[in-house]
Amino acid sequence: MDTVRPPAVAGAFYPGQASVLGHDVTTMLAQARPRVGPGHPTPKALIVPHAGYLYSGATAGLAYAQLASGRASIRRVVLLGPAHRAPLRGLALPGVDAFATPLGRIEIDQDAVAALAPLPQVVVSRAAHALEHSLEVQLPFLQTALDDFKLLPLVVGDATPAQVAEVLEALWGGAESLIVISSDLSHFLPYDTAQAVDRDTVQNMIRLNSSLTHHQACGAAPVNGLLQAARQHHLQPELLGLCNSGDTAGDKNRVVGYAALAFRQELVDVELSH
Repeated sequence: MDTVRPPAVAGAFYPGQASVLGHDVTTMLAQARPRVGPGHPTPKALIVPHAGYLYSGATAGLAYAQLASGRASIRRVVLLGPAHRAPLRGLALPGVDAFATPLGRIEIDQDAVAALAPLPQVVVSRAAHALEHSLEVQLPFLQTALDDFKLLPLVVGDATPAQVAEVLEALWGGAESLIVISSDLSHFLPYDTAQAVDRDTVQNMIRLNSSLTHHQACGAAPVNGLLQAARQHHLQPELLGLCNSGDTAGDKNRVVGYAALAFRQELVDVELSH
């Protein structure tokens, strides 16, 4: 009998009815303009926010729209997000066979699970995944943007950039593997202050500076691991969108920041001498 992690925040962070959810996600993807062409290959990695869709869905859509050219070729998604609900040391697998959303089931990539077995920082914790929204809110976007893929979901607790980067390295693969890091930015600052703090945080991401704090990004641990891995693999970051809840659906006294970034393989121009 398969074990399935059921949706925990459907009907709260995003619509619980499949038809409404599918329509909303399709609309957000359609409104985002993907950057395509020789200078914009399918991203290897994304950083996306994880608030309710009313607040950050449009920003997340900017990231997922970049996957249009990889819809058929991406077969594995390595999804990392911070632990909000349970204390955790290291990175936690869910110990289930599939995740479910109103749009259907996503099979867990058991080959990827096996590849992480030698790493001591990777544990199994159903409790860490049971109520965690940072991963769940990404799934309907992935189900809509991609054709057929398996999932490797990890909740990240107390972990160093090197520990996270080691996990990403074990699962790096080729064009068939996509890395998605779920993170919001600053929390509960006044609007103008948040804008300045978040702009600085994004500049650090663009510079691949892997020393962000949890005050700058709630997903700092997985983000820092990606930034370290991006340096090693010469990925080129691109800011797709930056806003906060005061721009979308909240008041401006206490806001949460959201950014979407894509990381692509660096293109090397080769001059042929004759």
